[in-house]
Amino acid sequence: MARSGTKQPQTRISGQTIIDELIRNMEVGRLELGYSILLPCLFSVYLHPDDYARLVAVQDLMKEDAKRALTARVAEWNAKGPRFRRGGARKTYRTAQNDWWIQLFADTENAVPAGDVEIHSELNDVARPGYRGAKTTLIEREPAVTAARVARDRESTRRQPDRVFAEIRYQDDSGPQTYFVTQNEISIGRGGEDLWVDLPLYTNDEVSREHIGLRRDPASGAFAIVDKSRNGTWLNGRRLARGVEEHLPDRAEIGVAEVLKLSFEARK
Repeated sequence: MARSGTKQPQTRISGQTIIDELIRNMEVGRLELGYSILLPCLFSVYLHPDDYARLVAVQDLMKEDAKRALTARVAEWNAKGPRFRRGGARKTYRTAQNDWWIQLFADTENAVPAGDVEIHSELNDVARPGYRGAKTTLIEREPAVTAARVARDRESTRRQPDRVFAEIRYQDDSGPQTYFVTQNEISIGRGGEDLWVDLPLYTNDEVSREHIGLRRDPASGAFAIVDKSRNGTWLNGRRLARGVEEHLPDRAEIGVAEVLKLSFEARK
């Protein structure tokens, strides 16, 4: 997916212009699913070296403002009333991760002219099959930064948590995913505008908004699981009693409402 703006080159690009382009890129890159509208949350921002040199000293402040602006725009879209799903509930605008990732890069290959910005975005760390991300430019031209370069730059700058206690691998409506457990308690489910979950699953409403809870004992490192759902949770093929916490083995398959499976593996 590639879209260009219609503006003419400016002498100097401003932080506000970059933020406005991030919002436009997010709108261009949205992907409509059965029960929600998924938005890009990873943004690689390419600038002419002169523009980058001028803005790099304040990029942390600019990224903080950009994240606030993106969050506010999503809230605005949802407040106006998400689109209806045919024969069902309204669709909510969502992202596949809990936070935005924005990184500025100096274009050293003469792809981005001075006064322009080229933004490449993705829905998640793992690209969705058939979805090539959104590529936008401020001025009217074809995006010139290659996909291979974007992938290389993103891989070299993405920060992983210092300590990962476990991995959860699964596939939902947003594609194959890996979630890194970095805290002692996490909630799993569809979530919602008024209900935060640590691991949001993009799937149908057979899965509860808060379906599963996982808890780690900091002293022993052992995990426990509890079913909080309407339609059930299975641990290695055995249905769990609702509301009863049970030991979670270091390797386990967790069935979620007979809709999808989570592959859990603790790290020791």
